[in-house]
Amino acid sequence: MENFFKLKENGTTVRTEIIAGLTTFMTMAYIIALNPNLLTDFGNEGRDLWNGVFMATCVASAIGMFVMAFVANKPFAMAPGMGLNSFFAVVVTNIAALTNMTYLKSYQTALCIILVEGILFIILSLFNVREKIVEAIPLGVRLGIAPAIGLMLMNIGFGSNAGVFSESGEQMYVMRDFFGALTPSVISKKMGSGYPAMVLAVVTMFIGLFVIVVLDHKKIKGSVLIGMLAASVVNWAGQAIFLNTNPFASLAEASFLPPVKDMMDTTFFKLNFAGLAEIGWFTVITLIVTFCIIDMFDTIGTLVGTASRAGMLDKDGKMPQMKEALLADAVGTVAGSVTGTSTVTTFVESASGVEAGGRTGLTALTTGLLFLACMFIAPVAAVIPAAATSSALIYVGVLMLSGLKNVNFSDMNQVVPVAVMLIAMPISGSIGHGIGLGLIIYTVMKVFTGKAKEVSILTYVISALFLIKFFLVA
Repeated sequence: MENFFKLKENGTTVRTEIIAGLTTFMTMAYIIALNPNLLTDFGNEGRDLWNGVFMATCVASAIGMFVMAFVANKPFAMAPGMGLNSFFAVVVTNIAALTNMTYLKSYQTALCIILVEGILFIILSLFNVREKIVEAIPLGVRLGIAPAIGLMLMNIGFGSNAGVFSESGEQMYVMRDFFGALTPSVISKKMGSGYPAMVLAVVTMFIGLFVIVVLDHKKIKGSVLIGMLAASVVNWAGQAIFLNTNPFASLAEASFLPPVKDMMDTTFFKLNFAGLAEIGWFTVITLIVTFCIIDMFDTIGTLVGTASRAGMLDKDGKMPQMKEALLADAVGTVAGSVTGTSTVTTFVESASGVEAGGRTGLTALTTGLLFLACMFIAPVAAVIPAAATSSALIYVGVLMLSGLKNVNFSDMNQVVPVAVMLIAMPISGSIGHGIGLGLIIYTVMKVFTGKAKEVSILTYVISALFLIKFFLVA
């Protein structure tokens, strides 16, 4: 492992890398169940399809991470991207409505679009086109990516990652609903019997956060992982003592056998190319371009932002072996399309593993092996409280904000795009869209301040593509 992953050269150890991989896994394990939920309308499209997507999520994510580990030797984890999977589900539903195909047939048609996207990305990666696009992002915009991702992580931690259902079935969130309430009595009345669970989630989250901060201050290795485990224990105890529920009840009737047959029957190489003709080729091309733009800049943003936090960028702000990392992402997408899931992309939660000390592909390998193991132990991963993983997301988000110190606040050509990215990423939930807005604003400001020649041709092209995507694509 030392020779293959160059551990000493990267200032790390096997133990640190494994802990980092486990940390990353715990912060992103939610995708294993959430992805099939989103793509099958929470199982309403059939349990066999749900099982197929579940298996595809584990397998495709692992394949992508293995390529990241052995080809790029980077600590980044991959899985079906949030936002992209929701968009994919909408596309499938629209295909079904447009063509009268069944949801399954529509799903298999949409997988063809993901396959084409993945193949295009492999070609672009091999010919260094995606790397050139990374280099075309101006330094000012690039400096804002990591802090903006940090705010996005904090928003996920305080928001969607820690949702609690009210008595009426409405999903409530820690920051918006608990801390956003005028008084405790208001939120208590609104949530009814769900209020104690909300209080437990808040307590869990902050205990985990404080444990991580204290341990990190004392330079204790694995502080993020230990903090999440401590928060989990608090949450489990709270469920048993105060909510009178068994936190491990789901394990009693859980199945630990991988539903391989369901994947083979529904999604594995079940590509419905004939369905593309029924959609219309203009629509197909539009969808491919849309998926490509979102995925490309989500991946670029995650890689640049996380690598920046880990000190992996050179003096010019470039990451060594970027080509290989982008290739791993593309291979993951192809693997996802043929096994049965939406676009596989580099996960922003990789930042938690990097913060835990992950610096090489051994971190990605560890996370990938855990994803494969989840085909057997998914019920165990499901008992990890979301509020406990929020602790890690919030902490890592805070640390990533430190990148703002590199922004030249006396230069409005840097400050304005970065400021917009800081608000755009957490609100839109898309790294790619945040970068797109930053590039458009940067380009327009340069043009109207008489500095148009300082903008590269490729930056103009990318900005124009984002304008088209935002305003003209149907």
